[in-house]
Amino acid sequence: MSVLDAPVTAAAPAAPTTGLTPIFVRLKLTLLRNGLRQSSGRKAAYIASLVFTLLLAASQVLGLVLLRGNAQAGTVVVLLTAVVALGWAVLPLFFPSGDDTLDPTRLVMLPLRPQPLVRALLVSSMIGIGPLFTLCLAVGSVLALAHGPAGVLFAVVAVPLTLLLCVALSRAVATANVRLLNSRKGRDLAVLSGLVIAVGIQFVNFGAQRLGQSGGLSALEPAGNVARWLPGASAIAAVDAASDGAYGVAVLQLLITVAALVALVWLWQRGLVKLMTAPDGSTLAAAAPTRKESSRTGLSALLPEGRTATVVHRSLLYIARDPKTKAAWVTALAIGAIVPLINALQGTGSIYFACFAAGMLGMQMYNQFGQDTSAFWMVALTISSTRDAYVELRARALALLLITLPYTVVVCVATAALLGSWQALSGVLGISFALLGAMLAIGAVASALFPYSIPQEGAFKNVAPGQGGLAWISILGGMLAAPVLAGPVIALTVWLHIADRQDALWLVIPAGAVFGALIGWAGLRIAAPRTANRLPEILTAVSKG
Repeated sequence: MSVLDAPVTAAAPAAPTTGLTPIFVRLKLTLLRNGLRQSSGRKAAYIASLVFTLLLAASQVLGLVLLRGNAQAGTVVVLLTAVVALGWAVLPLFFPSGDDTLDPTRLVMLPLRPQPLVRALLVSSMIGIGPLFTLCLAVGSVLALAHGPAGVLFAVVAVPLTLLLCVALSRAVATANVRLLNSRKGRDLAVLSGLVIAVGIQFVNFGAQRLGQSGGLSALEPAGNVARWLPGASAIAAVDAASDGAYGVAVLQLLITVAALVALVWLWQRGLVKLMTAPDGSTLAAAAPTRKESSRTGLSALLPEGRTATVVHRSLLYIARDPKTKAAWVTALAIGAIVPLINALQGTGSIYFACFAAGMLGMQMYNQFGQDTSAFWMVALTISSTRDAYVELRARALALLLITLPYTVVVCVATAALLGSWQALSGVLGISFALLGAMLAIGAVASALFPYSIPQEGAFKNVAPGQGGLAWISILGGMLAAPVLAGPVIALTVWLHIADRQDALWLVIPAGAVFGALIGWAGLRIAAPRTANRLPEILTAVSKG
């Protein structure tokens, strides 16, 4: 019998739980503080990410306040709240978030009752950058809609209800997916669900583009009328209804949010009890007899024997077998094709949208050592010089190129075929090659300077506690720097278009290929000595999870 449903007897009194919530709050703050104390770089990255979030939140609040009095303000705000609630449900599964206080599997052996545990987790979950941003967004939303005493009264209730609903939705979904994502086959299935979500986000993006062509915000009214009755946005919609004098509708919409919150907390509590009392079938199965792997197979078998072939083979195995690496690759491959191809099918896109494919796949070069987790120490033992580090990084980049180069060409050709822009295909390919080389270079340097851990035991965590800001700074900084490094090839393409020399666009292909190869080689050369000199720091960072 589990500690969650064991009877209380005189010999084994229940552990006091009246102070459980403050304990979890202090634990959350302590983990955050200790994570920031580990290095000044991590502290700077966290502060920078916090400042960026606050600036973004302030701009969102300002934009929402400027909507005050607009005829379509209610529709825009309600839809925005619904999108934010949807993000709380799905983004924690695929983006850096969470910490050990939110992982229920770490609490199985503690004598905790379900109800106090849920309260403590709910309160501690509201400490962080994400909840702060959501709170600012909710406040801005009610400022845009609230008019009169009734609107203000409903706004005071709607803001905390919306925040609680978003956090509870996130935790309930995460808890329900722990077992699924902790098993290998389940995590493979989760990759497909993640792909569906990523595709859905892109369709939202395309819908926003079509909105700009439809002539105004009035086109959003049908979707807004539906979203007003969805739990994620109904509390904010209640503020709009109360401001218009529709008090019965406002009360009903507010009750929808309250009922949804109660249902989510109940489902979350039920999921916790099941997770912490029921045996995990994936851990009970007998280990299958191991089989001897062939030395090298697939693309890596074409390479000569040596470190390069070994590293390429290992990298390809990560892509094929590691669930989190596979999820990242599948998502990048899908979105990299969806953005240019669907725009092309709509007839509104440019062939240069195909460069997005190179950008998405180039991001896979970032945090190369983090995907090794604690096993990186075996790789570190084989690196004793700058030359060893260079060959290691070069082989990892080669494994990435074995997939990205043909994929980029296929996406560019398919986009050109849909748009009939065969003459501009050369420019797109050249820029894609240059962007890919630039991202390989930046990714290699970022892997050496900003490594972070990818926890394997946390089903819905992609970054260890305290390293989220470091991860975002590394990735976003690289995304902004890559077009700058590829600037000469981009400038050449633009000049050929301006000078009406489309017949010479074929020169961009060799120029982009050579430039991409040179910039990638330079990035590897810069990253190699830093990798060799920072092996202890890298090992500590990637082993944190």
